[in-house]
Amino acid sequence: MVEDKNDNFIMAEDSELYYIISDGPFVPMKTIGETTVQVLKIRKEYNDVDRKAIEKNFRANKILVYGIGLDEYNRISACQSANEIWKTLQVAHEGTTQVKLSKIDMLTTEYELFMMNLDESIQDMHIRFTSIINELHSLGESI
Repeated sequence: MVEDKNDNFIMAEDSELYYIISDGPFVPMKTIGETTVQVLKIRKEYNDVDRKAIEKNFRANKILVYGIGLDEYNRISACQSANEIWKTLQVAHEGTTQVKLSKIDMLTTEYELFMMNLDESIQDMHIRFTSIINELHSLGESI
C-alpha cells in the first residue's frame, strides 16, 4: 500500500486505527477445547479488551466515512469494515495495480517531454508542471 498524507493523519490519530484500516478489523475469538479451535465469541463473552478493540473498529470506519463526500459514500456504503472501505477507495481513485502502473508511465513520459506551450504564461506552465509532479507523488513515484 502506498503511504500518503491520509496515512499520516490516521497515524497521528491513533496507530491502532491505521492497522485496523490497513490489515482489517479485530474479531474477538475464543479457543475451544484442547484442539485449539478458534471460534467467534458471542457478545456476552466479550471482555474489556475485546470491547475496546471493537470500538476502535467503529472509530476507524467513522474516520473514513466522515472524511468523504456523498458520491464517495454511495461507493462504499455496502462495505463492512474500514479495511474494505479503504481498498474500495484505493481502487476507485488509483485503479488496479496495472492501471496505476500505466498512469505512472504516462505521467513520467509527460514529465520527460514537458515543455512550455507557446500560448501559456509562466504561471500556467508552473501549475501544469506541479500537477504532473503531484500526481506522480500521489501514485508513489518520486521525481
